[in-house]
Amino acid sequence: MADRRTFNVVILGVGFLFIFTAFTTCGNVEQTVVKSLGNSTFTGSGYHSLGIIYGVFSFSNLLAPMIVTVIGPKFTMFLSGLLYSGYIAMFIVPSTWSFYLTSVLIGIGAAMLWTAQGQFLVENSEASTINRNTGMFWALLQCRYGAQSLLKMPAATACTSCSPGLELSFYSGVYGTCIGATAQFAEAAKGLIGISGIVVGIGEIVGGGLFGLLCKNSRFRRTSVVFLGMVAHFVAFYLIFLNIPDDAPIVFETTSLKKPYLTPSVSIALLCSFLLGLGDSCFNTQLYSILGHVYAEESTPAFAIFKFIQSVCAAAAFFYSGYIMLMWQLLLMVILGFTGTLCFFVVERMQNFSVDIQEF
Repeated sequence: MADRRTFNVVILGVGFLFIFTAFTTCGNVEQTVVKSLGNSTFTGSGYHSLGIIYGVFSFSNLLAPMIVTVIGPKFTMFLSGLLYSGYIAMFIVPSTWSFYLTSVLIGIGAAMLWTAQGQFLVENSEASTINRNTGMFWALLQCRYGAQSLLKMPAATACTSCSPGLELSFYSGVYGTCIGATAQFAEAAKGLIGISGIVVGIGEIVGGGLFGLLCKNSRFRRTSVVFLGMVAHFVAFYLIFLNIPDDAPIVFETTSLKKPYLTPSVSIALLCSFLLGLGDSCFNTQLYSILGHVYAEESTPAFAIFKFIQSVCAAAAFFYSGYIMLMWQLLLMVILGFTGTLCFFVVERMQNFSVDIQEF
């Protein structure tokens, strides 16, 4: 029985790997490609598309638990996969109306997919295996970054949930656009978007696999991993502030250096990519772990609410990313990252206190 459950988690991770290899490819280069296609017949915005996806995603989470309950998590994930395929197919012959229509449809599909995934993962886990299974699933999922970047290389809980939402929008769409727009990277700039995606994936895999296993040791607490994730992100944000021009998110090509005495460095840019991936996996593996532990009997609504809040924040971030200078985006993520970490500590402490009371 245990082997069958482990096999189910592996298949779940591999399935998500294939789906999000394609989707993340589009997300990382979408704004850069759309800018290059701008003409009288195609006027779409990559940022607006991603904002629509996460906006619809957020509100669809309110209905997703009912759908999962009625038709089951397996069939729900199958239907959602078809909607993701339709969005990817749209890029074969892009048009403005299909671009935005499929953005709405994939937002609905995403809510169903992630709610069903949460329930399916909990159904195939126990209290003693939830950390391992979460880390294993996350590591498999994040292998998408290596695969999706080689596709594209030739073409050149409320408070706690909000921070990962902003950071999701930043590392999956905004940061790659910033690198591609940095004039000082010259002809390599567009190609670095793909390399950055690979390095983000390496960070995700290291964090998801390593800390999922380490947390099997009760002395290595969830709070330690989340704190490490916060530090990794803060270091990355500071280095990005120093390394990338402020106008990078809002122009096709930057016109000024970040500082008069600093030249953008490829090595620092890729180091930041790794730290973004590492910090994101630290947050997400532990959020999934604590949700699966605290809400083992009510996993479907718990994961739906988590994804609702996360996607609302991601949607908002995608909409403002094309208008706000980089330094202000980084400052906002620092503030919410710190607040989210404190909220996680409070939730973890309350859970430990509850366990102590029950044992007493």
